[in-house]
This record gives sequence, C-alpha cells and structure tokens, in this order.
Amino acid sequence: MEETVRYAEATGLLGSVWLLVAIPLVSAAILLLLGRRADRWGHWLGVASIGAAFVLGLTYFFQLRGLENKSVERSLWDFIAVGDFKVDFGLLFDPLAAVFVLLITGVGFLIHLYAVEYMSHDPGRRRFFAYFNLFVAAMLLLVLGNNYVMLYFGWEGVGLASYLLISFWYERPTAATAGKKAFLMNRVGDAGLAIGIFIMFATLGTTQYDEVFNGVGGLAGGTVLVLGLLLLLGATGKSGQFPLQAWLPDAMEGPTPVSALIHAATMVTAGVYLIARSNPIFSANETLQLVVVSVGALTLLLGCIIGAAKDDIKRVLAWSTVSQIGYMFLGVGLGGGAYALAIVHLLAHGFFKANMFLGAGSVMHGMKDQVDIRRFGGLSKYMKITWITFATGWLAIIGIPPLSGYFSKEPIIAKAFERDDWTAWLFGGAAMLGAGLTAFYMTRLFVLTFHGPKRWTDDIEHPHESPKLMTIPLILLAVGSVAAGWLLSTSVPDWLTATAGLGGAEEGEAHGVLSHTVITILSILVTLIGAGLAWFLFRNGTATEPQPAGVLVTAARKNLYTDSFNEAVFEKPGIFLTRALVYLDSRGVDGLVNGLAAGVGGGSGRLRRLQTGFVRSYAMSILTGALLVVAAFLAVQAGWLA
Repeated sequence: MEETVRYAEATGLLGSVWLLVAIPLVSAAILLLLGRRADRWGHWLGVASIGAAFVLGLTYFFQLRGLENKSVERSLWDFIAVGDFKVDFGLLFDPLAAVFVLLITGVGFLIHLYAVEYMSHDPGRRRFFAYFNLFVAAMLLLVLGNNYVMLYFGWEGVGLASYLLISFWYERPTAATAGKKAFLMNRVGDAGLAIGIFIMFATLGTTQYDEVFNGVGGLAGGTVLVLGLLLLLGATGKSGQFPLQAWLPDAMEGPTPVSALIHAATMVTAGVYLIARSNPIFSANETLQLVVVSVGALTLLLGCIIGAAKDDIKRVLAWSTVSQIGYMFLGVGLGGGAYALAIVHLLAHGFFKANMFLGAGSVMHGMKDQVDIRRFGGLSKYMKITWITFATGWLAIIGIPPLSGYFSKEPIIAKAFERDDWTAWLFGGAAMLGAGLTAFYMTRLFVLTFHGPKRWTDDIEHPHESPKLMTIPLILLAVGSVAAGWLLSTSVPDWLTATAGLGGAEEGEAHGVLSHTVITILSILVTLIGAGLAWFLFRNGTATEPQPAGVLVTAARKNLYTDSFNEAVFEKPGIFLTRALVYLDSRGVDGLVNGLAAGVGGGSGRLRRLQTGFVRSYAMSILTGALLVVAAFLAVQAGWLA
C-alpha cells in the first residue's frame, strides 16, 4: 500500500481524489445553510459542482490508465482506532471505482442540467438541488471508500438522500408514504450489510478490502456462505431485487429527475457494485453464486411480467429497471468474466434508462403531468426530439443491434448458457425469455405513447416539445444509448478483468449447451417476436379504462401479489407484534412500576394521617406501645409465648 501511495502522489493523482466527494458535499452544505438567500442561483451551483466532479473524474480516469499499478489508495485520517480495530478514512481509485465515478458524475450532470428547467416552477428548487448534490456525494463515497466501513457510510448517506428526494413533495400523502417505504425496506438490507461487516471484523479482524479478500480463503465454508448472504441481502435492498423490490416502483412519486438518477446511474447500481467489489467472497462459494444467479433470474422475469401490465409510464420504466438490474445480478452471480460483463451492462443501462426516464418527464411536461400511457398516442408528431431520443433508448434496452443494449445484454445471456450443468438451460432460458418479454412491454410502452390514435383528455389541447435545457441532455443520452454498448464492450471487460481482478482471466474457450452464434440468432429472433407482437396488439391504441383480464394479467397488475405477501407475512404480524409489545409495556412493565409507586404513595398517605399534631394523641400512642411491650414481656415469662 505504501508503494502505491508514493507512486500515486508522484503522478499528482492521489492528492486530490477526495475532491470528488468534497465538491458536491460542500455545494449541498452551502445550499442548505444559506437557505432562501441562494434560491436565485443555487440550482446553477448544484449543476456546476457535478460538472466539476465529472471533469476531475475524467482527468483521474485517463491518468489512471497511464499508471502501471492501476490502483491508487490513500488514508486521509484514522477514523476508528479502538484496541486492535482500526479503520482508515481512506479512498481507493481503481478501474472499478473509476468507471462508476464517470457514470455517476457524467449521467448525473446531464440529469442535473435537465432538472434546472424541469423544476423551474417549484419553490423548493434550491432545496431539491441540495439533496441532489448530497445524493451524488454519498454515492461517490460509497464507490471510492477503501474499506467496508467507508462503503457503509456512503451506503447510509445514499439511503438518507433517496428518502429526502423520493418524498420531496412531502405534502402529497403518496410521496410521503413512498419515501418511508423506500427507507424502511432499505433498512432491512442495510441491517444485513452491517451484520456482515461485524462478521468480517469478528473473523478476520479487519474491514479493509485487500485484507478481507486475502483472508477469505482461510474461513470455513459456512462462514463465507453466511457472510456472502448478508452482503447479498444488503445488495437486494439497494438494487430493488427480490425479495426487497417493492419500494423501487413506488419511488416514482418523486420528481422525474430523481427517478432518472436513482433508477439509472446511482442508487440501484450500488448492490451490483457491492457484489462486484466483493467478488473474491462470492467466488469462494459455489452455493453463494447459485443464490445470486437465482435472485437475478427470478427478478428479471418478475420485473418483465409486472412491467407488461402497468399503465403508468414511469412505473413501467421502474419495473424495467428491476428487470435489467436482475440481468446484472445474473452476470455477477455467474462469476469469472461475467463480472465485467455485468458492469458493462450497468454502464450502458445508465445511458438508455436515464434517456427514457427523462424522456418520460418530457412527455409529462407536454401533457400536463399525465402519466397514463392509455391516454397518450400520436405524440411523435408533436414531440419530435423526445420521440427520436426515446426511440433510441427503446431499441437499446430491447437489444436491437447495433445499439448499446445488444452489446451489453447478449453476452450475459450467452454466459448463462455456458454453465456446465442443467442450470444452463434454466438460467439461460430465463435470460432469453426475459429478452422477449422486455421487447414486448417496452414496445407496448413506446407504441402507446408515441403512435396510434390520439387518446388525450379534453384538458390537453396542444402537446408540445420541451425546452432546450431538457432536450439537450436527451440528445446526449441518446448518443450514449446508440454508441456506449459497442464502445464499452470492446475494451472495458478485458480492462476490468485484467486490472480490477473481476473474476480473473478465463481459462480456455468456454463451451456451452448452445453455440454463441445460435444464442445470438435466438436472442434477436425472440426480441423481434416480442416487439412485433406488441406492435400488432397496440398499434391502434388500447382501451382507456381497465378491462377484465386473465389470471396472469390480474396478478401482474397486483405486482404478482408480492405486496400482499409482504403485508400478510411481515407488515400485519409486525403491527400486531408492535401493538402487543406496547400493551405489554404499558400494562405490564409500566403497570408494575406505576403499581409500586401507587402502593408506596397510598401507604405513605395513610401513615401520614397518624401525624395529627395533638400531644394527647402522641401520649396515648406511647402508652399503648408501652402496655403492648409489658404484656409481651409478661407472656414470655409465663411461658405463653415460646
């Protein structure tokens, strides 16, 4: 580590990496502390801080590529020093952290710029940008920390900031409820991560990445499994994976830029980052990897099925995020070179999903905040830029070559078919089916929004294109949706595998149950079938009111009853247990304490009545006492009392 620090300091890189976190954090503090005095210019400070962080991140990225070591680390100060337990407040800038920094600050900058216009009429815009900057600072700390404690600090900061952003319009009951739901469900995952960190210290005596990874080989298999499952629990909470996915679609109650930032570039990717960073732990136990793959495969199908039944444009995109993160979990669970493939899909997803979320905001801007896709139609004639840019995101996410989603998602599907047992058909088939379902529900969304007959409500007379501050980020993200996949897939996987240790190098040529050519043809064919079916069914629009549906569609509209399951198994028993404990506390513990107090108070009140203040009463009491003593003495002498 000392050699790494000296080498980095010689290049001038390491000394200022901390600015990546400090700049947006200071900006957030200024906007919050100055209050309304910063209302006129606070939003531009928020945008500038993220722009500056992106420029610094890009500079550090190119300097890192020129370093022979490919990893720089520095301890800023001793954060915790208790006995043998020491935790540095340190930063690690390596290839994995570098690509996340560029995604967070690059896409984050475009979302910030878009939000300037989108939030222009909101009186709380300055406060919104303060929370936005706080969110980015916490996310950067999460990916730049050099140990699990630093990661956890960023993890909790992201949770706090997301709560503030999701419930930004807290005067709306739905927004306040969504913010609490996100916060509480994330706390379940956060508890798993915290306990996992405790186990690291108890078994290995450290939380530093390199020391933990070097010590994993000496742990018992059961310990590694438990540790990995706890980390996975934390990852499922932040990334909205089964069984902690219910909060993520409800987070749509926040402003649209929040949806883009949380669901594209930052918060939902934190779980994937955690597993990728912890790849030596997950690679050390095959059962653990199988669990991760199973969670990813199940979640990607769950997100596709539910997304196909939703009519809210933002909720369809939210469930698509659940599904696409499932592909990333599938990748990191497959291990080996698939770790890097998952990161490539994560980066490409950041472009096309942010593009579509901001495109949805543009549609809402021109349609008086209408979100029901059943009441859109024909908008391609009125919102040309939004239509074209959204189309690039749509083609990218369904995996049409040569757009980014094809180059990032298809390799994960192929990797799933390379498993050497029957699970190749199970997980590969799930990934392939997910590709077809994705094409179906995303085409449904695109067609119902921009094509077919007009189905607007009477209060919407003239849909219109958004201002340039909103369309320019859309255009730039559309370019990324087209080109990012090919550019990333040609260099990033090998670079990450060679320099960041993501799974190590592959040994020999992999042979799966299907050849790569067959998988490519099948994935494109399944995608075209799904898209074609949706186009055929919805090209002329759809009913504007809910219609009777079959069992599967009804279940999908109700989120496959996952919310009902959580309510029946966790929420209601939890409420009952809480009420029982409150009753026991008030009637039992408090009752005992209050009863003793009442007894002492009542007894002292009765004894106090004996203190009358009359001398004759006291004389009578003394005489009575003396007579009782004499009587007792005589009784003892006579043998009446033993």
